[in-house]
Amino acid sequence: MQGAKLTLLLTFLALAISFLLALPLAFARNSRNPLIRYPVLAYSCVFRGTPLLVQLFLIYFGLAQFELLRTSFLWPWLSSPMLCVLAAFVLNSTAYTTEIFAGGLRHIPVGEIEAARAFGMSAVVQARRILIPAMLTRSLPLYGNEMIMMLHATSLASTVTLLEVTGVARTITLNDYIQLEPYLTAAGIYLVFTFVLVSSFQLAQHRWAGYLERGRNR
Repeated sequence: MQGAKLTLLLTFLALAISFLLALPLAFARNSRNPLIRYPVLAYSCVFRGTPLLVQLFLIYFGLAQFELLRTSFLWPWLSSPMLCVLAAFVLNSTAYTTEIFAGGLRHIPVGEIEAARAFGMSAVVQARRILIPAMLTRSLPLYGNEMIMMLHATSLASTVTLLEVTGVARTITLNDYIQLEPYLTAAGIYLVFTFVLVSSFQLAQHRWAGYLERGRNR
C-alpha cells in the first residue's frame, strides 16, 4: 500500500502539472505564427518520438555528467530521484496532452467561435468561456487514455530506486525469493486503479460531453 500511495502521487502530480502546461501550449501549437507554432511542434515531436524510459535515464543519469550542474545550486534537486522522475513524466505527458488539446481546439465548430466574436468577447474571454470548455469536452476520451498511460508509466520509477508498486514488488521478489505473488498483486493494483479511472471518465463524458454524442446520432 505504501507503493500504491507513491504511484498515485506520481500519477496525479505529473498529470496536474502537465495539464496546466498543456493548456497554453495547445493554443501555441495552433498559432498561425510559425515562430510560436514550430518550437512547440519540435518539443512535441522529441518527447513523443522517444521512449519515456530513455528520457528518464537522460535526466537522472545523463545530467550528472556535467560538472557545472553538479556544482550548481540545482544539484540537490537534480540528484533527487523523485524530482527527476516527476520532471520526466511531466515533460512527456505535456507533449502528449498538448497534441490532444490542440486537436480538440481544431475540432471546435467555427460557428461557436463566430458567435463568441459576435457577442464582443475578447480573446481571453473567448478562451475561458468558449474554447477551453469546448476543447476539454472533445478531448475527454483521448485525455482519459493519457491518464491511464501515465498511471502505467509510473512503473518505470522503480528503475531509479523509487519504491512505487512495481518497485515494492521487485524488492519483495529479491528479498523473499518469490516471483509470482508480488507481481500478480502489483498487476491487480494497477487493474483496480485503471478501472476507477475508466469509470470516472465514462461518467465525466456522459455528464459533460453527452451532447456531442447526441448531436452525432441526429
